[in-house]
Amino acid sequence: MDNRILKWLYDIKMAIEEIDTYFKDKEFNFFEYQKDTMLKRAVERDLEIIGEAVNRIIKKDSRYTQIISEAKSIIGLRNQVIHAYDSISDENIWSILINHLPKLKSEIIELIEKSNN
Repeated sequence: MDNRILKWLYDIKMAIEEIDTYFKDKEFNFFEYQKDTMLKRAVERDLEIIGEAVNRIIKKDSRYTQIISEAKSIIGLRNQVIHAYDSISDENIWSILINHLPKLKSEIIELIEKSNN
């Protein structure tokens, strides 16, 4: 595996782990999330990092569109957070946290582990 791709995979992993720490001492509750502007901005920033890293990976090796689930959607979310920040839906971000981030985390960990073998 290309060292730059591996670095970007680690960036994704670290951003996901950072999101996990935001909820370490908080109740994982949508309404609490929705009221906490600082938490929302922190989550959105990490989602930007994840989207940018996926974008760089795909530009380097397009096969990763098939390896990383929802790669194009991840990049699309990054673009939305950056360029259409006023149309970000708390419900959409929450759905990503609940439904998509755990799967992405396991895929990224698996890719990193494969690269170490």
